[in-house]
Amino acid sequence: MMGRMRIRIDAVGLPGLVCPVLVGGRVSEYRNVHVAVQRRDRPGELLAPQPGDARSASWTLECTTSVSPDGIEVQGPYVQDRLGHRFVYLSWGTVDDAGIFTMFRRAKLMLDAVPADVLAAARGGLLAGRLGLTDAQGGPLCARVRPPDITWTAERAGQGDTPR
Repeated sequence: MMGRMRIRIDAVGLPGLVCPVLVGGRVSEYRNVHVAVQRRDRPGELLAPQPGDARSASWTLECTTSVSPDGIEVQGPYVQDRLGHRFVYLSWGTVDDAGIFTMFRRAKLMLDAVPADVLAAARGGLLAGRLGLTDAQGGPLCARVRPPDITWTAERAGQGDTPR
């Protein structure tokens, strides 16, 4: 049986509009850095890009859920499905004067790392993920993100889950 659920990503501690990067042994930098949720199979389609110096960022995603022999499956336009792993991409990029977003890095918020009891409690309501977006070197958080780097909780539908 299919159900509806929303995923809300609440992020704090963004790294800033300028981020250093090591390229070929030389330090360079990305300017006018933004972060957004990437649509499944459409890397150029981004949900609500937020500037890297924002105090916080939040995105709400509409999803469906179903029960399978492996547990609760989450699907939706912003839920990636690669090699049996479901996740949400946060794409980091620069925005030029024409407003063009050019991705340079991504973080994978791993949905298979959500505790089963939390995911079950969120079914029909809201799954909230809270995380900081600056890595240990002061740059944009990237790679696979699992607890304890993200905290997943279940909330009742209607608790600040307006889609964006």
